[in-house]
Amino acid sequence: MCFLLHCSHHHPITCIVPPYMLRVLALRGDAKTAEMARTLLKQTEKLRDERDELTRAGLPPAHPISGAYAATAVSPAEGLCCPDRRIHDGQFRAALPGKLVRSEGDGPTGIPDADTAYDAAGQVFSLFAEEYGRNSLDGEGMPLVATVHHRRDYNNAFWNGTQMAYGTGDGKVFRTFLELSVIGHEMAHGVIQHSGGLIYENQSGALNESIADVFGSLALQRALGQEVHQADWLVGRGILGPGINGAALRSMKAPGTAYSDDLLGQDPQPWHMDHFVATSDDNGGVHINSGIPNHAFYLFCAYLGGRAWELPGRVWYRALQTLNNPMASFSDWADQTMDAAIELTSRGSIETVMLRRAWKLVGIAI
Repeated sequence: MCFLLHCSHHHPITCIVPPYMLRVLALRGDAKTAEMARTLLKQTEKLRDERDELTRAGLPPAHPISGAYAATAVSPAEGLCCPDRRIHDGQFRAALPGKLVRSEGDGPTGIPDADTAYDAAGQVFSLFAEEYGRNSLDGEGMPLVATVHHRRDYNNAFWNGTQMAYGTGDGKVFRTFLELSVIGHEMAHGVIQHSGGLIYENQSGALNESIADVFGSLALQRALGQEVHQADWLVGRGILGPGINGAALRSMKAPGTAYSDDLLGQDPQPWHMDHFVATSDDNGGVHINSGIPNHAFYLFCAYLGGRAWELPGRVWYRALQTLNNPMASFSDWADQTMDAAIELTSRGSIETVMLRRAWKLVGIAI
């Protein structure tokens, strides 16, 4: 989710900590924190350059529309099998993927972070397989490769186009990145990549971020068995350090309120198009303006009640599979979600009425 220079907008490296947050840390942090942030910015840029080299070398593009779609839940017994999880220990080094410590079907390793990553990857796989009929991130059963203990005191987590990697945090600004909504978010970037993709800049990039937030939140709610009004709708709850005044990285229920801290500053996310942030930073504000479609999804779920990963999640998943527009605007996406809702219910249904209301309340007419 943190994108800086030389980014491949089609297949970017996606990090959970956005660049504007790292820049604030570089300016306001003590000597150690500021140096950490500057180093992380440089490391992220290097990752991006490496990804660009792979893209120029001819890596196969994401499938235009991959993975079966099911309007109703599909069980693994009906054709979808099991995840193929491959968890590695990076041993605090930069090289990926590191030492393989747990493969699919293996028992717990006794390495808490590795076992957490294994379990969480299974929960995210289960969401997409059982609720939306999708076989792994690419729809074709690709292995779920992840690395824990990536670098020492590494304050980030990312999807690099082929695998996930998680730092341990420095214990001061961030305490962990192995939280289910974060893991679900990064894995969802893989689903987006293999569903035609959304170019990672401006409104299409903010949609990329928002859709990843949606499915990260749904993975967590489903794992906890929470209905809409029981969930806190926070992305990254508990990952901030003990001295940070904040609950999470983002709030879908109340964008702009996730944190307010002397070191990190104020959560900059808007909830309405009237407050859309026009900026060249953060690839056109992809982590900032994602608050608007995030809030629309929350409102849609709140109006309907029940389980957000069921009909609302299916609407968002169906819209992603049929979008076929990598430069989609917020308005394009809103229209696509309406088409999906009509397909899954009927024209004029209460669900479509509530969806239209949700988008209207964030300033987008459909």
